[in-house]
Amino acid sequence: MGLVALVLGGTLAACVDQGFLTAPPASGAVPSPAASAGATAIPGPSPAGSPRPTLPATGTWARLEVDGPSPAAREDHTWTVGEDGRTAYLFGGRDGGTVFDDLWSFGLETGRWARVGVSGAAPAPRFGHEAVWAPGRGLVIWAGQSGGTFYDDLWLFDPGTTSWQPLPGGGQAPVARYGSCSGIGPDGRLWISHGFTEDGARFADTRAYDFASGEWSDQAPAGDGPVERCLHACWWTSNGRLALYGGQTTGVPALGDLWYLTPGDGGGPTNAWLEARGQEPAARQLAAVVRRGTDTILFGGRGSDGDPLADTWLLPDSATAFVSLSTTAAPRARSGAAMVYDGAGDRILLFGGIARNALDDLWALTFP
Repeated sequence: MGLVALVLGGTLAACVDQGFLTAPPASGAVPSPAASAGATAIPGPSPAGSPRPTLPATGTWARLEVDGPSPAAREDHTWTVGEDGRTAYLFGGRDGGTVFDDLWSFGLETGRWARVGVSGAAPAPRFGHEAVWAPGRGLVIWAGQSGGTFYDDLWLFDPGTTSWQPLPGGGQAPVARYGSCSGIGPDGRLWISHGFTEDGARFADTRAYDFASGEWSDQAPAGDGPVERCLHACWWTSNGRLALYGGQTTGVPALGDLWYLTPGDGGGPTNAWLEARGQEPAARQLAAVVRRGTDTILFGGRGSDGDPLADTWLLPDSATAFVSLSTTAAPRARSGAAMVYDGAGDRILLFGGIARNALDDLWALTFP
C-alpha cells in the first residue's frame, strides 16, 4: 500500500464553518523533533494481574523515545488495541493534502512500531474514519474521507492472516460520512452516531451493525437528542450507556455538551438520549479520548477560538461531570490525536495530531 496525495477541497471546509480546521498549512509536516533533554524511554509494563485502575487525582505526561521506524506525522488517524492487549494498530490519517492508507502495529511491551505488510484488497486512503476491535474478528474500520470523497464501507483486518476483507453493509446503512463516532456495544454490535458528509450535511442518526447478519439497523430514539454534529467522541460506559461528547455543528465551531443514550427493550424507538448537565471542559472538537477501566480520559482538541488545547480531563462512569486531571509536562496543544490504553502498564499513550503542522510524537500518561 502507498500514500496518496490529494488536495483537500471545499467539502471538508463545509464541516468547519470558521475555517480553522480546513487543510493544514501548505508547508506540511514539521520533521520529527530531536529528543529533548529529559525525554523518557518507554518503560516496561507492570506485572500481569495488576489491580484494577482507581480514580487518579494527578498524572504525569512524558515524551517517549522510540527506536526504529515509526509512522509519519499525521492527524485524524485511528489507533486501536487488539484483543491480546499487547498490540495497538494505527491506520490512516492525513498530513495536509497527503492522505494515508498505511497500517502500523505498536508493541505495548516492546515499545516499537512495525509497518504491517498486507496482501490483497485494502481500504482506500482516508482520515476521519472510525475503528474498533471486534472480539474474535479483528480490527474493523468504517467510513472516513479522502479529498472530496466520503466513504461508507466496512473493512475487517485479521492479524492472523495480515489481510483485509470488505464486510457486507446491508440493511439501513448510514450515509457515507467522516467525523462520526463509534463503539462496540454490550450487544456485540458496532454502534455509530452523528457525522458529516458532502454539501454541508450533518447527521444526528444512530445506527448499529450486526456482524453476524452483515446488516445495519436504525437505532435513533424518538424524541430529542444531541444536535447534528461531527468531530465529536463517543464511548460505551460500564453501565451499558453510549456517551457522546463535544464536536461542532453549523455555525458553532466547538460544542461542550455531554449526552447518554440508554438502549431500550424495543430497539430504536425505545432508546433514549439524556443530557448530563454538569461542569464540563471548555467546548472543543477533535479531542483525543480513551477508556481506562470505568473512567474516560480526554486530552486536547480545538476550542471555540480555533486554538488547540492541552488540558487533560477524566470522567468516571459513576459521575455526570468531568474532573480536571492535574498533570505535569503535558504534550504540546493539539487536536486530531489518537490515544490508547496500555492495561498491563496502566498508562495512556498518545500519538500525533496537529498543532500548526501535523505531529509524530509519542507520549505516555502515567498515574501515581
